Amino acid sequence: MTTSSSLAPQTSASSLLSLCLSFVLFANMGCGNGASPAEDSTITQPHVVANNAEEAGRYLAIVGGCNDCHTEGYLQTEGDVPEEEWLTGSSLGWRGPWGTTYPPNLRLRVQEMTEDAWVDQIHTRTALPPMPWMNVNQLAEQDARALYRYLQLLGPRGEHAPAAVPPDEEPVTPYLSLQPLNIETAE
Repeated sequence: MTTSSSLAPQTSASSLLSLCLSFVLFANMGCGNGASPAEDSTITQPHVVANNAEEAGRYLAIVGGCNDCHTEGYLQTEGDVPEEEWLTGSSLGWRGPWGTTYPPNLRLRVQEMTEDAWVDQIHTRTALPPMPWMNVNQLAEQDARALYRYLQLLGPRGEHAPAAVPPDEEPVTPYLSLQPLNIETAE
């Protein structure tokens, strides 16, 4: 009788490749859930699939890098911030030619708007940098709703972030400079 441990050293590269391709094909078939984009006419763009909307929203907040700016100290501690502190905004400003902007407290923001208003804002808002609105505007509606529901689940916490500071005023808070340097010499 052959055991799996005795097979591992004998596994060839082509066998591993076949196994990986099989996994990719299986994953692309929806992991056996019986649904596919072709069968479901309501799916208009890709979106995160999870056990529930809140779980999908949590995943999106993590992989979308929302905490990097919207959670005080998250980026500086490589994510070592308790989840109950996530997405409460930051007093660390981002300064550039537009002035200084601050990441808002998303947990308070969702308390001030309906889910439909949140989705509309996600798809239409343009504002000062460094928030990449041109990318956020592309978020699937289901994902925008999932993020809203996750923020609702976290509940209100913290204070509102400071107001933006115009470019001709010096901020009183700590800030990171996004001012381009050496542009003339880079050519």
